[in-house]
Amino acid sequence: MKKSVTLGLITLMSMNALPAFAQESNSVGKLQSCLTDSMNGRERKELAKWVFFAMASHYEIKSYANVTAGDKDQSSQYMGKLVTRLLAQDCYEQTKLAYSEYGPAAIQQAFSVVGEVAFSELMGDQNVQSYMGAFEKYLDQEKLHTLSE
Repeated sequence: MKKSVTLGLITLMSMNALPAFAQESNSVGKLQSCLTDSMNGRERKELAKWVFFAMASHYEIKSYANVTAGDKDQSSQYMGKLVTRLLAQDCYEQTKLAYSEYGPAAIQQAFSVVGEVAFSELMGDQNVQSYMGAFEKYLDQEKLHTLSE
């Protein structure tokens, strides 16, 4: 189970290769809902921060982020406690049922939805939206206009 939780968190923003029946599963859907409903805004931001720290560990990106080993450890400790609470306490029955039906893939799929919710909240920030749209001034409008002809 530990490995499946870790994999689920690492693949938060990706769609996992679940069979179609598992993606529409009632038990996985209930687990997704329970996990999402059981987290508050601060916890979702901490989750997004943990993912950011993980991405900032990449050798091509780490020079752009000032994340210390202490920051990473503190974030990992927080996530360990949060995930334990979510799976073993808040959503115990839903986790048990989904895991019994689909194994680790159920946990991975459920946490991908939690990650989407966490990141959508961050994307709603005006500063983030402003930066995400900043590249538009560099688009070659003439070339793109030909797509609609």
